[in-house]
Amino acid sequence: MKLSEYIKKRNGVPFGHPNSLRSNLERSLGAHNFSAFWNFWNPIFGYYLGTKIFRPLKKIFPTGFSLVLTFVFCGLIHDLVTTLIRGKISLFFSVWFFLMGMAVLIAKQINYDLSNQKWIFRALVNLSIVGVCVYITNQLNTIFSFY
Repeated sequence: MKLSEYIKKRNGVPFGHPNSLRSNLERSLGAHNFSAFWNFWNPIFGYYLGTKIFRPLKKIFPTGFSLVLTFVFCGLIHDLVTTLIRGKISLFFSVWFFLMGMAVLIAKQINYDLSNQKWIFRALVNLSIVGVCVYITNQLNTIFSFY
């Protein structure tokens, strides 16, 4: 699948469409579970992570482990940018994304579905999971000084 097809599939509108951001936010935040949230969030970055990192890792490792490694890799990219800007090594995003990858695995394992709930409730649940992962990352940083 080409990037343009992937974006249209995830956003429901083609790349560059005026409603692209709105559609992305509505679909990701209102996703029926946290795993689906990540299917919609940042489709351009997601496309490359999926094709260049996740798929090759799946050939070597089990799917769940490959998924978490993909999240950690994504975190490392964010940390690299933060490190270059701050001039100081940071692993905040690596830890945060590791936790979110684990949350995706848990969401897949328990297979919860909030499709019958209102959009605002689904959005609050998805944002709460992101927030809990940030909170835990901050707590771990306080203990271990990750960044």
